[in-house]
Amino acid sequence: MAAPGAPVTVTVTYSNEKHSIQVASQQEDGEPTLQDMAVLIEQVTGVPVPFQKLIYKGKSLKELEQPLSALGVKNGCKVMLIGKRNSPEEEAELKKLKDLEKSVEQIANKLEEVNKEFTGIQKGFLAKDLQAEALKQLDKRIKGTAEQFMKILEQIDAINLPENFSDCKLKKKGLVKRVQVFLAQCDTIEGNIGQEMDKLQSKNLALAE
Repeated sequence: MAAPGAPVTVTVTYSNEKHSIQVASQQEDGEPTLQDMAVLIEQVTGVPVPFQKLIYKGKSLKELEQPLSALGVKNGCKVMLIGKRNSPEEEAELKKLKDLEKSVEQIANKLEEVNKEFTGIQKGFLAKDLQAEALKQLDKRIKGTAEQFMKILEQIDAINLPENFSDCKLKKKGLVKRVQVFLAQCDTIEGNIGQEMDKLQSKNLALAE
């Protein structure tokens, strides 16, 4: 018997195709889940996860977060896939969205950096006389980051999708939500930086009097 967390080898049949896949867990020390298997199946067959119907021993596998072992899927098992591949046109639109998703990740890293540096200033990790200039720079950077997120939103918005491009529509909706969450974070951090700058200014004025 495979050790818990060990990869599970499964044969997937899809119309006339047969694919042997090795499903490993994406979590360290975790067990491979149905989600892990579905993502791999999408890679080898081109059928998007939301449109996969996976049949094992006559039963439909639905609970994506469940470990394969809990669903009775073991090494050497056969799983049947029913589902529709995306058209080349939809794949092209998906690629655009995936590229935008990568850009969102990169901008989110910048947001994270600004937040870390700002937290450091709040905790007093920077000499008092350097704080005002540092906050000014952070304010500039957070505004620039928010601007980049806005541009990405405009680019996502410019992607017009036909009604039947369900996978793309799902991805587009999810991406818009993520960018909106990041924009809200930018607003919060920008507000906090502003408050910190005001506090510093008040202190300096008090000292000057």
